[in-house]
Amino acid sequence: MEQAEVFRLAKPKKKGLAALLFSRFIVIAALILLQVAMVAAVYIWLSQYKTVYTVFVVLFTLLMIVYLFNSPMDSSAKLTWMFIIAIVPIVGAVFLYFTQANNGNRRLKEKEAALIEQTTDAIPQDPRVMKELEEDGSGLDDLSVYLQRSGCFPVYDNTEVQYFSLGEYKFAAMLEELRKAEKYIFMEYFIIEEGYMWGEILKILVEKAKAGVDVRVMYDGMCEISTLPADYWKLLEKEGIRAKAFSPIVPVLSSHYNYRDHRKILVIDGKVAFNGGVNLADEYINRIERFGHWKDTALMIKGEAVQTFTLMFQQMWNITEAEPSFLPAEETGYVPESPSGYVMPYSDYPLDGERAGESVYMDILYRATDYVHIMTPYLILDGELETALQYAAKRGVDVKLILPGIPDKKVAYALAKSHYAELMRAGVKVYEYTPGFVHAKVFVSDDKKAVVGTINLDYRSLYHHFECATYLYKTACMR
Repeated sequence: MEQAEVFRLAKPKKKGLAALLFSRFIVIAALILLQVAMVAAVYIWLSQYKTVYTVFVVLFTLLMIVYLFNSPMDSSAKLTWMFIIAIVPIVGAVFLYFTQANNGNRRLKEKEAALIEQTTDAIPQDPRVMKELEEDGSGLDDLSVYLQRSGCFPVYDNTEVQYFSLGEYKFAAMLEELRKAEKYIFMEYFIIEEGYMWGEILKILVEKAKAGVDVRVMYDGMCEISTLPADYWKLLEKEGIRAKAFSPIVPVLSSHYNYRDHRKILVIDGKVAFNGGVNLADEYINRIERFGHWKDTALMIKGEAVQTFTLMFQQMWNITEAEPSFLPAEETGYVPESPSGYVMPYSDYPLDGERAGESVYMDILYRATDYVHIMTPYLILDGELETALQYAAKRGVDVKLILPGIPDKKVAYALAKSHYAELMRAGVKVYEYTPGFVHAKVFVSDDKKAVVGTINLDYRSLYHHFECATYLYKTACMR
């Protein structure tokens, strides 16, 4: 049996009760709960002094409401915190400070800002493309200027895009392109899970690493308590693959855990990139059934726009590097067979103060003249985005939402339904995918504009995750 296959199939021994009780997940959960209990104990102790405590709590609650009312945070977040503080004033205020202070995130924020500043001009915008867009009047030139506030996201025209309507189609194309790799393979995924899909990919990665290809794999640290063994990156490094977990979970209560790497990026030799909602686990290609039929989407990009995905990956990779290093920016000389339209890959960083993902979605809604059709697995909206959806529908735009028929999270499903009545009253049409679960994140508008990426219509994705997407304008794949 080949070494790669042995590595792929290797699994930890089945754990008994004692091993489970002292597992990494249980220990981390217990220590975090202990820290929560300590905060609660202080609250209980204070409640013994009832008269003084009652007066103090009333005044304190009023002051906190005034503070929240005048704070710059989103209105939905204000209402949520007001409700929490009204119920448990002291504990609520402690947790508000805890999240607002961003303890554990300052170093990450500083590193992120430094890397973005270092690479601001890494890929110059072609002035010819920008002039064409200014004359076109699509608004994409203005959107590009806005996105430059949070990164280096040029608009390209010499690019070919292929759209995959299911994860299994993307998987087949991935395997084909991975086999062609000669210089490097960069993979950044929110979820990697041992199984058929990851096993087939891993065979190629091990083979390429042995052949001298620079193979790097980055996955979110949550995988280490959900889908992968702890320190899985060490197993990959034994096979010649450079690997790391972004923000691994440790037993310290921290707002750092809010910020997950939810992106899905594959870059091969600077010539080909993949983006979309498809993670590396068997349900994404319907190899196994979870929540019925799994509906997901992705893009394969060939040509100049791949440069942005290469830069995105390197920025995230270097966040945890003591001495960041980037591949020199260079033209690959790769010419796509049938380029069409304009392509703008972009990222959304949770620590830069810009809600880029939400702003792009609202830009599409406000500029639409005929229709906006949307697929999203979750619908947990703030006031601004809900207003944008309603306004588009009220002025005659055909706004359609496709959500899961079989949800993966019952609470999220219930929250989504809480928006249905107001949206439908405004004229938004809401559909549910009856065969199963929709995991796609897609906006399409007026046969001209589209976004395919990782950004859901929910609070965590729009505010707390590292995300990425591809903006398409007049590309052939939309026809």
